[in-house]
Amino acid sequence: MTDRGNVPQVSQYGSVDPAPPSPVSEIDSLAGRLCDESLPMFQRMRAVFSLRNQRSDEACLALCRGFESESALLRHEIAYVLGQMQNTVALPTLIDRLEDASEHVMVRHEAAEAMGAIGDRSVIPTLERFSTDPLPEVAESCVVALDLLAWVNNAEFEETEY
Repeated sequence: MTDRGNVPQVSQYGSVDPAPPSPVSEIDSLAGRLCDESLPMFQRMRAVFSLRNQRSDEACLALCRGFESESALLRHEIAYVLGQMQNTVALPTLIDRLEDASEHVMVRHEAAEAMGAIGDRSVIPTLERFSTDPLPEVAESCVVALDLLAWVNNAEFEETEY
């Protein structure tokens, strides 16, 4: 990707991220970088992936604070990594993003998909309500999330049948 020989690495989640994780590991420092509108987007993205890789509730909640960002791109990426983390502490924030009609459509779509990826069936009523959203990106993402939840539930049922 660069002339220095740096090669994108596959993350522990199986994705090639748009920025490598920051070498900083302190959650408050990473959260500060994430929310600092004066920093370049690349540095803020590095904070996103460092927080994701920590997998803790505290890191997950720090990522949720990043939804205050002015950047729809960053908010979209945060929703995506929250889905990767599959941590239920993110659900209230993801529900808020989906329910906010003034939120960018791509953030709402990614919040819906993250809710499905987390796998907690408590979000089904919310996803059902927005499956008829006037924005097809939102509605279709809610349907995909509902289908994923049904598939996971069915797969778990099939595994326990034997």
